[in-house]
Amino acid sequence: MSERLVRLACTAAVTAGALLVTAPAVAAPEPRPETSAAGQRSVTALLTDLQRLYRDAERATETYNATAEKLKKQRAEVSRLDAALAKARLSLHDSRGAAGRLARQQYQSSDDISSYVRLLLARDPQHALDEGHVIGQLSLERAKTVERVVGSERRTDALARAARKALDGQLVLAGRRKKERDEVRKRLKGVEELLASLTVDQLTELDRLEKSGVSEAQKKFMASGALSSERPPSREGEKALRYAVGQIGKPYQWGAVGPKSYDCSGLTSRAWQRAGRSIPRTSQEQWARLPRVPLSELRPGDLVVYFPEATHVALYAGDGMVVQAPRPGSKIKVSPIAANPLLGAVRPDPAGEPLRRYTPPKLPEKAMDGSDAGYGSAP
Repeated sequence: MSERLVRLACTAAVTAGALLVTAPAVAAPEPRPETSAAGQRSVTALLTDLQRLYRDAERATETYNATAEKLKKQRAEVSRLDAALAKARLSLHDSRGAAGRLARQQYQSSDDISSYVRLLLARDPQHALDEGHVIGQLSLERAKTVERVVGSERRTDALARAARKALDGQLVLAGRRKKERDEVRKRLKGVEELLASLTVDQLTELDRLEKSGVSEAQKKFMASGALSSERPPSREGEKALRYAVGQIGKPYQWGAVGPKSYDCSGLTSRAWQRAGRSIPRTSQEQWARLPRVPLSELRPGDLVVYFPEATHVALYAGDGMVVQAPRPGSKIKVSPIAANPLLGAVRPDPAGEPLRRYTPPKLPEKAMDGSDAGYGSAP
């Protein structure tokens, strides 16, 4: 939690409007007495609930991101098939035109005398044979033209079926994305309602308790020896890290991939894209598809993944710190690597050679201000 959350409780209507685009703004509730449900519960229990709500929102966000990425690819496939179908229809039109011309020529030159009788009656049999060869070649060309027409018809029909199927898939994905978008908004509304129910003293205590937990987790992790001596990044890793550092201070926004705002995997995927390497869009796909590396071999630019379901991700900055987009209401910042429960790490460029000389990027002022926790601890 940060001072931002304290202000959030006092300005719930403004924050709700920023996070939930379609949700109507409501006035901030009157401070509740200490006998309210929130007041009767311990701050530890409140923090657990808040972390759970944040994690539910992150899970819904990454599900939405995955569907949005599939929809993007499906739209591209529909466009490709539409273009191929238009080309096939034009080819079919040309083939049918050629077949029509051949039909007219055959009709105009046809008679009832067989080629055998023509040969018998010819004054020059050799000339007749040569002429017959030419006619045979023409017949072969006609047969090929007919084959092209049939082939064009089949390709056109197949492309038309594929285009219809792809369009149906696009509509299904669009409907799913809408449902998942509504689910994200529902989860974020739960966060807003809990924050709005707390007093300023409770929010201050939550902030203290959260920072204390992060500090203790980081101290324990660093003392464990899980991180070995620092390694220099690859050239691409350095570029990705410098890009991420350049985004510090920009707001978190679920589903965003920059350049004005980001969610956690939006930041990591855009940073590596700017470094010249495309990686999967979501944290789950980054964890599933990118090569994994031991934490003891981390180097700047690697991706650090959190929680059992891989629902949060950050960019390793070195010295036990990461650059991350923590959660709604926060800004991109530098955090301790152990601010959230670690799952593991992946490396987008496993073949990248480490730089011989490396100077870490200079961090902007207040780069570590604000909340460090992502979306709550594992249940």
